[in-house]
Amino acid sequence: MKIVVGITGASGAPYAKRLLSVLAERRRVDPALELGLCLSPTAPEVWALECGGDLRQQLREQMGDIPLWGQRDYRAPFASGSAGWDAMVIVPCSMGTAARIAHGISDSLLTRAADVMLKERRKLVLVPRETPLSVIHLENLTTLARAGATILPAMPSFYSNPRSMDDVVDSVVSRILDHVGIGNDLMRRWGTT
Repeated sequence: MKIVVGITGASGAPYAKRLLSVLAERRRVDPALELGLCLSPTAPEVWALECGGDLRQQLREQMGDIPLWGQRDYRAPFASGSAGWDAMVIVPCSMGTAARIAHGISDSLLTRAADVMLKERRKLVLVPRETPLSVIHLENLTTLARAGATILPAMPSFYSNPRSMDDVVDSVVSRILDHVGIGNDLMRRWGTT
């Protein structure tokens, strides 16, 4: 499986950090899992505020040899549908990024990769973390859902009785993994004890 993870400058960097941690662990036991990373220009700034430290350095330490592609590096394999990447997650997804994708504005590698996922009918999961949502936001998200994207707002569940912030984050990350087809046990499932 080949998955692209895009990180924007929206609030919600802890969701991205945890998702990457789980994917890095999974990759250690499943070398067939191929990952690509792409950041918006403001992602490092928000990461520093919400997670602490330097995003690029932490990615190198955590993800090892997984390439981190620049916003203008259209040589990235996931910039073309012929490369056959299976899924993309944008977490967190800013409303500006969602708007550009919804309207076919592929002005960066991140938005181009999302456009590829839509045109190829592959999995695209957008994780917005914005509140409240304006009518413009809602219309853009509806446009994306109609085009085939999964809109998975960073809305944690509480029926599993989370005991920590990590548990709250895991409830969203678990659902992200579900939607890209990666089994996980990050949270207690509905109907289980």
